[in-house]
Amino acid sequence: MTFAAWRRPRTILWATVVVVALGFFITLEIAARHYGLPGPMTNQAKEVILAPKSGPLLYASMALMMVVLTWRERFIAAGIAVGIDIIFFLVRWAVDAKMMFGNGALWVILGYAVIAVTRRTGRERILLLKAVGLGLLLVAGRKTGDTWLLITSKTRPTVLDQYVAVADHALGNPSWLAGRIVEATGTVGEHVLDYVYIQLAVAAVLVTLYQLRNVAAERRFPSHHLVRTFLVIGLLGPGIYMIFPVVGPIFAYGADGGHWAVADLWPNTPTPLSTPHAMPFDEITPRNCMPSLHTAWATAIFIHSRKGPRLLRFGGTFWLIATLGATLGFGYHYGTDIIAGVVFTLTIEAALRSQERGWDRAGIQLVAYGAAVFTAFLVSYRYLPMEMAEYPWIFGPILILAMISVIYGYVRTTKAWEPKTAPAPQREPQPELV
Repeated sequence: MTFAAWRRPRTILWATVVVVALGFFITLEIAARHYGLPGPMTNQAKEVILAPKSGPLLYASMALMMVVLTWRERFIAAGIAVGIDIIFFLVRWAVDAKMMFGNGALWVILGYAVIAVTRRTGRERILLLKAVGLGLLLVAGRKTGDTWLLITSKTRPTVLDQYVAVADHALGNPSWLAGRIVEATGTVGEHVLDYVYIQLAVAAVLVTLYQLRNVAAERRFPSHHLVRTFLVIGLLGPGIYMIFPVVGPIFAYGADGGHWAVADLWPNTPTPLSTPHAMPFDEITPRNCMPSLHTAWATAIFIHSRKGPRLLRFGGTFWLIATLGATLGFGYHYGTDIIAGVVFTLTIEAALRSQERGWDRAGIQLVAYGAAVFTAFLVSYRYLPMEMAEYPWIFGPILILAMISVIYGYVRTTKAWEPKTAPAPQREPQPELV
């Protein structure tokens, strides 16, 4: 690549992103080592040989990488990945080690990184490296998230669950209601919701594969797709965890909290109305509730599935509803976390789309408004929880209307951004021929 090419703004941007990302991973690695645990880079390196934490995620990442390949190359890559996994399976079975698949997919991704450097040149090399980076970023995002959760539990000895639980009275304590509903559905409902909750990244990959279906033919990636939103949500969300640490109702008010819990109230007994205080909690449970990133990611899946075929739109809707049921019904989140997560996602999505198409007045206003509403949510949860609980018929509708106003603003603004379809030309009336 020539020096002039390196000076292009887009090249400089990509180089900056790579350097910042590498520095971020190294910082998290050092932070994790400080607490005596391996960081995201070490955990990812281990999965080359040891049993991966999530096999489906690794194969989903490989599927993202393969969007630039021909169908023949895809079949060969998939066959190699499955073959490697069979070998690993037999070895682990022989030595009675932990069983999990996915190593083959990771080997294929890394193999194509080597192919890109050694066998491809010019734009083809850059395209393949982007595909490899996309696949690895999805996996690295998961590892980074795990490290972030460790850091929140170690650096935030007190949590603000009492504030959020009291403010949640304005919404009618939806987690308590959803928890009783999930219990009533029995093991079937619990298993379905648990699968949806755990495999959220796989659902995101399915939507992304549809968005990237033309990459192999066009030899370029679209300027905006779901993985971009996913990664930004995962990057910014843990920062809010550090500012507003919350563990969730099943820990702060349920049996899972042990002696750290206020009482064993979830999901049968709503929290009493009393002045909230910051409460100490263990150094194990992640402070990963405010905002609900599972809700944020499911909302992003829903948004990006809207332009797909009917089956994809149905899947996006189902995943959003089921994720809401899981986050509330398993006691992982309060209702206040949920509405904050929706606003969080719409604000990020608006910012990314504005960056893609060029910032204009409507985009700036939408992002600023979304950020203001999200900030107002956090401030009100922290400083007005008693007032919100004492006047639920005032504050409850205000919270819901504030969220709806951001949704309306997003839909209205993005609809105006859509390219206008020219009306079909009408034939001029012709005089009747005699």
